[in-house]
Amino acid sequence: MAQAIVTLSGVEKVFANGTQAIARLDLDVRAGEFLTLLGPSGCGKSTALRLIASLSEPTHGEVTWPGAGAAARGDDKRKDLGFVFQEPTLMPWTTVAGNVALPLKLKHAPTGETSDRVARALDQVGLAGFADAYPRELSGGMKMRVSIARALVTDPKLLLMDEPFAALDEITRFKLNNDLMAVAHRLGMTVVFVTHSVFESVFLSQRIVVMTARPGRVFAELTVDEPFPRAERFRTSPEYATYCRRTSDALSAAIEARP
Repeated sequence: MAQAIVTLSGVEKVFANGTQAIARLDLDVRAGEFLTLLGPSGCGKSTALRLIASLSEPTHGEVTWPGAGAAARGDDKRKDLGFVFQEPTLMPWTTVAGNVALPLKLKHAPTGETSDRVARALDQVGLAGFADAYPRELSGGMKMRVSIARALVTDPKLLLMDEPFAALDEITRFKLNNDLMAVAHRLGMTVVFVTHSVFESVFLSQRIVVMTARPGRVFAELTVDEPFPRAERFRTSPEYATYCRRTSDALSAAIEARP
């Protein structure tokens, strides 16, 4: 079993209005894995991502980075993180290359280095020929590819993805699932992926963490023990159907579980 790169121990999150999003959440994110958080709306999946990214702080409990040392806090931790949000959130006034370059500009990277890394990131997501295009000229799926390239441009060790494909049509979603899996495998990244889709979670993941309704906590963990990355035929295999049924059963039980 791979070493945990980030651990949530007894984490709780209560917002200022009194809403408790997460309760007693214990979670290890292991190096090199594709981990999916699956659960009903409002169960704290996105909150968990934000806690890992240090965009929010737990009310109780700890988020620790084994082996990172005591100094690895705040901005130091985020250096190795990439975050893809539900919406592409692209700047409409600049090009695809300009959007992807933003994290490097914020880090004051040299211009020559920036150009090379942007080109590499766009190639990784299949947009090598669109560096000079503007967001208004792109489809929804292409905009999300730009958002992923922007997250990849800093060469993160950990990629956090918050329902990035939820608003896309099924054909585009399947294609992006395939491409994401291939990129993650090729780069050896650790991915934490949030989704409501049982089918998406099974296809993408090596491990699925099923969370209860709010306040969210871990209800079950399922391992998808199939070769990674997976071929398209996995989606129509008896094994895929079996994993989906088990995951759906676990999700149904988690929704009914009492706090």
